[in-house]
Amino acid sequence: MSIIVGYIPTAEGSAALDRAITEAQKSQSRLVIINSSRGDAIVDKRYAQAEDISALTERLDREGIEHLVLQPVRGNDAANEVLEAAEKYRAELIVIGLRRRTPVGKLIMGSAAQQILLEASCPVLAVKAGA
Repeated sequence: MSIIVGYIPTAEGSAALDRAITEAQKSQSRLVIINSSRGDAIVDKRYAQAEDISALTERLDREGIEHLVLQPVRGNDAANEVLEAAEKYRAELIVIGLRRRTPVGKLIMGSAAQQILLEASCPVLAVKAGA
């Protein structure tokens, strides 16, 4: 079994990652980190750079956590990548980070968190940054 975490290099992503690490340690589960990009922009600030991934991998190695870091660029939304990984790796839990958005922002941009919460076939833990 695995714990899936949707990761982006932001405060929300770090909060989700920290909690996912805690959950993986408690259950001795493999941690699958999803950091995806649709690939529709030259620069995607949500896509972690090689040095960020290297530091993340070193941290997980130090903490003795079995892990897999995936950075798909297949034109899919982040929510779809997380949900696909949850099915493929038989997730026992999905961990996501949340940020405050206005109702209009949610209407215009949609909500990856909402899609994951509604469509996941396993429990989802939503973590707020700074909480």
